[in-house]
Amino acid sequence: MKLKSKRLPIICFFLLLINLSYSQDLTIPKKNYTDSVNLEKAIVRHNDKFPLSDQNNSGQWKLLKKYSDEFETKKLNQTKWYPNNPKWKGRPPTYFHGSNVSLEDGELVIRVNKHGNEKLPEGFTHSTGFIKSKNKFLYGYFEAEAKLMDAPWVSGFWMTNVSTNWWTEIDICENAPGLEYNRHDLNSNIHVFKAPKDKGDVKTHFSRNKKYYFPEELQADYHVWGLEWTKDYIRFYIDGILFREAKNTHWHQPLEVNFNCESNKWFGALPDNNRLNGQYHVKYFRHWKQK
Repeated sequence: MKLKSKRLPIICFFLLLINLSYSQDLTIPKKNYTDSVNLEKAIVRHNDKFPLSDQNNSGQWKLLKKYSDEFETKKLNQTKWYPNNPKWKGRPPTYFHGSNVSLEDGELVIRVNKHGNEKLPEGFTHSTGFIKSKNKFLYGYFEAEAKLMDAPWVSGFWMTNVSTNWWTEIDICENAPGLEYNRHDLNSNIHVFKAPKDKGDVKTHFSRNKKYYFPEELQADYHVWGLEWTKDYIRFYIDGILFREAKNTHWHQPLEVNFNCESNKWFGALPDNNRLNGQYHVKYFRHWKQK
């Protein structure tokens, strides 16, 4: 059956719209999730003495209060923490500044752009906060309960070592759910940036990165982030759920603990002057060693 000529332009127009829509969808990169987190496996806490993922203490963990912090004081405990990163000043355009760190109502709070009228170094336009442990840790269980920043900065809970021979990193939490397209992204990264020359298998920087789908918006509530780190493996937990296990092939150096926010172009997390009210809250940091 022949179509009337008056209808042809209309049909062609709609076909063009469909084609354009399809073409635009193809240009949007698809996220490669390793797996999804099953929230039905979340653990209900019965005590604070043991890690959330091991409430019966089958791993024989001993809580080390000397290095843990409930953040219940009025000021940051500077016997445990540097109130700012003593060496790294930030990834431009965001500078680490102590004014963005405070303790409020039993929580560590990190904000952005609280440096007032103080002029930032060249290349920096915004500021955020960073605390670093004064102690270095080799193996154990590390846990923090936190509510990530709902603004375009990365919220971090991570461990690193920078020395003459080694530069390694374990990211327990490195996420930017303040950006709408990252709200369900649970990132898990382990890095080797530098290794001794006699390590022939490590010539340059390499990373083992994975991304998991989190069914709820990650910034909407508090979550418990856990790391079980032994000579043999590195295990990552959220809300007591084991979501990743990696063989420990290179991470055998004492590492420092970091809490911070930062800019990161790879996450699309760049400063937005319309969203400077973001807050990153941490209820506690706890460290266990095996007996």
